[in-house]
Amino acid sequence: MKTIFGKYFSIFALIMVLLAGILTGCTQGEETKEASKSVDQTEQSKSKEQAYPVTVTDDIGKEVTLEEKPEKIVSLLPSTTEILFALGLEQEIVGVSDYDNYPKAALEKEKVGAQDLNAEKILALQPDVAFLQDYHAQNHGEIIKQFEAAGIKVFIVGSQNSFEQVYTAIRTVGKATGTLDKADEIILDMNKKVEVIKKKAEAVKEQKRVWIEVSPQPDIFTTGKGTFMNEMLEIIHADNVAKAEEGWVKMDEEKTVSSNPDVIVTTYGYYVENPADQVLNRSGWKEVKAVQNKQVFDVDSDMVTRPGPRLAAGVEELGKLIYPDIFK
Repeated sequence: MKTIFGKYFSIFALIMVLLAGILTGCTQGEETKEASKSVDQTEQSKSKEQAYPVTVTDDIGKEVTLEEKPEKIVSLLPSTTEILFALGLEQEIVGVSDYDNYPKAALEKEKVGAQDLNAEKILALQPDVAFLQDYHAQNHGEIIKQFEAAGIKVFIVGSQNSFEQVYTAIRTVGKATGTLDKADEIILDMNKKVEVIKKKAEAVKEQKRVWIEVSPQPDIFTTGKGTFMNEMLEIIHADNVAKAEEGWVKMDEEKTVSSNPDVIVTTYGYYVENPADQVLNRSGWKEVKAVQNKQVFDVDSDMVTRPGPRLAAGVEELGKLIYPDIFK
């Protein structure tokens, strides 16, 4: 009896051992698959990362080679700063210009000057790359040489006068910072928003004549052809009364009044109190349609004059002011 029991017990034990081995093998197999899957995902992620070194040509035609992805960045142009934040580089940004105010996180960054560079502070921050503007290239050549001698890569970002040029700037900054995929996402999103706005603008039956005022009396400046603000007005089917002018120009006040715009949009409310009231109460402007009908509005300057990711939102804002029934 004991012999039979022992025999069956041995068989049962053997079965349990084999079963445990099978289960263990299955578990290990699943773990191996998961580990392999994890490795594959890591490799895919790595394959998406931009390869370095990378050489990028800046806006003055200089080739800048970055051996590695920048870990510390300084920006001396508000539009470039907005681009860098939109690219997800908040942690890498260590210094910004004195005028940088968007996004809010930019206000927390070290201020390192504007047209006049705080070279000492920038050198102390030891950035891998400094995004400067063409003004710096023209006026601060010796300081730029100091930066380069200290191992800082200097990248000049010029002025942009169209949406296409803004898109190019976003891609260029994205390539330099290893965020080209994100740059393309931003551009795609901006394009989609502009296309939606264009579709809405098809409902415009009676085109309004618009005067854009980027600085007040006594030196009244406006925006003519060859600027993205003129392009914005074209997108929403508005007629820029200064479209015959070239670039950003100072306009004769008498000529401005005689153009008799339907709508006047100012962009300087951030430093002039009640700009619309100022225009409405100007001597000699009483017969202007926009003044008579109280169609004078101030728009957030940064959204319509800063060549960065918020330009599409700026177009929509202009649409809401000029054609409120269409751009609700």
